[in-house]
Amino acid sequence: PQAVLALYASGRTTGILLDSGDGVTHTVPIYEGYALPHAIMQLDVAGLLKKAGGPLLAAADREIAKDIKERCCYTALNYDNEEKSFKEGYGKDASYQLPDGKVIPIGDMQFKVPEVFFKPSKLGQQYEGLPGIHELIFTSIMKCDNEIRKDLYGNIVLAGGNTMFPGMNERINFELSEVQSNFKVKVAAPNERKYTGWIGGSILASLSTF
Repeated sequence: PQAVLALYASGRTTGILLDSGDGVTHTVPIYEGYALPHAIMQLDVAGLLKKAGGPLLAAADREIAKDIKERCCYTALNYDNEEKSFKEGYGKDASYQLPDGKVIPIGDMQFKVPEVFFKPSKLGQQYEGLPGIHELIFTSIMKCDNEIRKDLYGNIVLAGGNTMFPGMNERINFELSEVQSNFKVKVAAPNERKYTGWIGGSILASLSTF
């Protein structure tokens, strides 16, 4: 499966992959090259991003919206502090120029859009109860045998375009360290993580044992 290939690309055969791309986010625990199906968790994020962006993303086509997300958005380490800074006028302002020359303000959407990955309930009551990505990882690991949890917490690997937000790995590390203290958390965010599935497949195909 793609998750195993993405983990291979990071130089690992054991770990847990958080893969978040177009439409879906899932966590896949992998032990010695084998995915553990009973512990795979999934979250539908297509609707989340569309609603989080509101008129900002509705005003642009898919590719422009993607470009805005990649160029302007970031993950806040502490969401409440970031929001307070913006309200008090200390936030980092940002804008985006559309192809027709019109400039649209991004404002606090820079960090509010990525925040839905951690707190889907911010989008409204209908999203209450949906887990954040850190909770997906936690639940996946808890479904695995206790003997391998240390290896999983120490080898959390990010993959997919939605994990490219600056600050994403630091925030996941912080959140997981808050909910458990038995294991050291280490989150790897490879620079090429948008394409790790392809890279892993290339590595596998080049092995003499393949």
